[in-house]
Amino acid sequence: MYGSTKAIAEAIGEGLAPVGPVRVLEISALAAAPGGRTISPQIDLLVVGAPTHAFGLSRPNTRQDAAADAPEGKVISDGKGLREWLAEISLPLGGTRFAAFDTKVVRPALPGSAAKGAHKALVRMGGRPVVDPRSFGVHGKNGGLVDGELQAAGEWGSALARLVGAGVK
Repeated sequence: MYGSTKAIAEAIGEGLAPVGPVRVLEISALAAAPGGRTISPQIDLLVVGAPTHAFGLSRPNTRQDAAADAPEGKVISDGKGLREWLAEISLPLGGTRFAAFDTKVVRPALPGSAAKGAHKALVRMGGRPVVDPRSFGVHGKNGGLVDGELQAAGEWGSALARLVGAGVK
């Protein structure tokens, strides 16, 4: 909503680039694109990410609340969220390898994770996780990323690239 999840996604994409090609897409733009609900069997790894809202994946009302709190009223995403997109997509026969991440407030430490929700949804669809869900810390609702998280995201992307390159099933 405010740019932290987008920054993490871009850093993960950079880490994955050596095994590329990599496309980093905002979910509402992907959902609106032709074919945005069908995952191609040619995709080696699907990485999904979202901010944690109200202990899990955002909903239309939590995104509205976030938009109301946005500096200058501007948000990165004002369309569908990951929850709605996951409810609409289909994975190819045999599933798709995937990894899920989120951004999450570090203080106060609260339960819940958008990444865990996305992970569970993809497993139910037949997706094949290559790693456990991963959270990246943010300061409050719109306080930005915790120091070191962009580097950690790039390193996580590189680790995912090594797994994909090694043919992890």
